Amino acid sequence: MITAKGRERDIVRGLETGADDYVTNPFSMDILVARIRAFLRHHRSTDIGSFTFKDYILDRSPRRLTKNGKEVSLTSKEYRLLEYFLPNTDRAITRNQIMNQVWGNSIPVTQRSVDRYVKTLRAKIESDKSKPTHIITIRDVGYRFEK
Repeated sequence: MITAKGRERDIVRGLETGADDYVTNPFSMDILVARIRAFLRHHRSTDIGSFTFKDYILDRSPRRLTKNGKEVSLTSKEYRLLEYFLPNTDRAITRNQIMNQVWGNSIPVTQRSVDRYVKTLRAKIESDKSKPTHIITIRDVGYRFEK
């Protein structure tokens, strides 16, 4: 996140709502490039082929979710949503971040669409969808995924 807001509460809010880093104007281009390189190093090293949570395994190569060895049928959007949640476990993710990462900018989508797909994904991975333990709603922000 690059912004002119440099107060402590602005920085804390930016990081808590999902920013990986927070740079205030004015900034040094050398420092910005160094931070980008560090970010890329971190994300390359954590690019793994599968994620596990509870009895589930999300295997990225064949794009498959299994529970206790049995495949769980997911739509393309549900898969991409889960694939986005898993490396961001225990982080608040805004609906706008989800829209940008899962849908991209090419398709117009609303925040209600995000909520609808979260609901259908919950129905497939939560033991009790009325009391979710994996996809937690953060009021006025978005969601947090917990393993």
